[in-house]
Amino acid sequence: MKYKRILLKLSGESLMGDKSYGIDPDKVNEFVKEIKTVYDKGIEIGLVIGGGNIFRGLSDAGKQMNRTQGDFMGMLATVINGMALQSVLLQNGIDTVLLSGIKIDKIAGEVSPLKAKQALLGGKIVIFSGGTGNPFFTTDTAAVLRALEIDADAILKGTRVDGIYDKDPEKYDDAVKYDRLSYDEALQKELKVMDSTAFALAKDNGLPIVVFDMNTKGNLEKVVEGKNIGTLVH
Repeated sequence: MKYKRILLKLSGESLMGDKSYGIDPDKVNEFVKEIKTVYDKGIEIGLVIGGGNIFRGLSDAGKQMNRTQGDFMGMLATVINGMALQSVLLQNGIDTVLLSGIKIDKIAGEVSPLKAKQALLGGKIVIFSGGTGNPFFTTDTAAVLRALEIDADAILKGTRVDGIYDKDPEKYDDAVKYDRLSYDEALQKELKVMDSTAFALAKDNGLPIVVFDMNTKGNLEKVVEGKNIGTLVH
C-alpha cells in the first residue's frame, strides 16, 4: 500500500445521492462498503465530511443570517453527517470514534490529535466533525488541518469527477484532465483544488492531495494502492 494512514474528505452533497438535500441511506452504505474494503487491509483512516447536503437545504434561511451564524450552522450539519456515517460503520462491525471541533459532549468527543492518533493505532476509524471549531474556515481547511494533526500520508478528496481538469468537465467536453500537478502548477493555473487557505496549508506542509471519483466502485482502494487514479497534487 502506498498510503498507510489517510484522511478521506467527502462533501456533504455526496451523501444526497439523487435527492435534492438530506442523506440517502443507500449512498451512505455504498461509501461505507468502499471504506471497509480499505479498512480491512489495515489502512488507518480519518474522515472529514462537509455539511452542504443539510445546510444548503436551509439556504433561504441562511441568507438572513450573518456569516458567523451561518458557519456554525454548517459545522452542526457536519456533526449530523458524521453521526450518520458512524452509525453505518458501526453496523458493519467497524469501531468508530466521532470527534467534534465544537463542544457537543453527548454526541462527540472533543478533537484531540493525541486521542485521534491513539484511536487510529487501536484500529478505529476517526470521524472529525464540527469543522475547525471556528467560523470563516471551510471543511477543506478542517480536512487539511486534521490530516496534519494525525500525520496522515495524504489527503484523499473524493468527488463526483475523476480528478482535476483545466475546466469543468461537466460543462465542457474538451476539458483536459491532469494526472499529476505540483502545488505551484495548480496555483498558476488557478485550479480549484481546495479553497486557498486549505491549499496553502497543504502546500506549506508538503501534504499530498489526491482528487478522485469516489462514486466509482474500487477507486478508493486503487488510490491507496498508489495506482494512477484521479489527480495527484504534490
